[in-house]
Amino acid sequence: MGEAVIYTDGACSGNPGPGGWGAVLRYGSAVRELHGSEPLTTNNRMELTAVISALEALNRPATVTLYTDSRYVLDGITKWLPGWQRNGWRTAGRHPVKNLDLWQHLIKAMAPHEITWRWVKGHNGDPGNERADELAREGIAEALAAAR
Repeated sequence: MGEAVIYTDGACSGNPGPGGWGAVLRYGSAVRELHGSEPLTTNNRMELTAVISALEALNRPATVTLYTDSRYVLDGITKWLPGWQRNGWRTAGRHPVKNLDLWQHLIKAMAPHEITWRWVKGHNGDPGNERADELAREGIAEALAAAR
């Protein structure tokens, strides 16, 4: 299995509002940058979309170190997910899990890979995170331009 390093970020102009996501993938000496947008979404949906899109962009199973500045994504995957599944996709407070479609999509995207999740403080000078943020903001700009 090859090794990949991924940085992801999502952003919104308003929450909800026009959103964008970005990802930087490093696989050996290759670097690939991805971004996208949605006309009306939330920051959390864009954070999840960035991770899903990055994992789906890998052409083969990999050992992945995935960096995110989203506590929502990190805690969802590393802490809350088993309980949600055990409780029929309900939170500890018995409310439906928000963004269920994306959490289920993420589970499928993760399946072929061995992932180590890492949190990185956003807007703190980490080059991979800063670039993913720039790409997410490009997505917002595209969403705003498409709305005109």
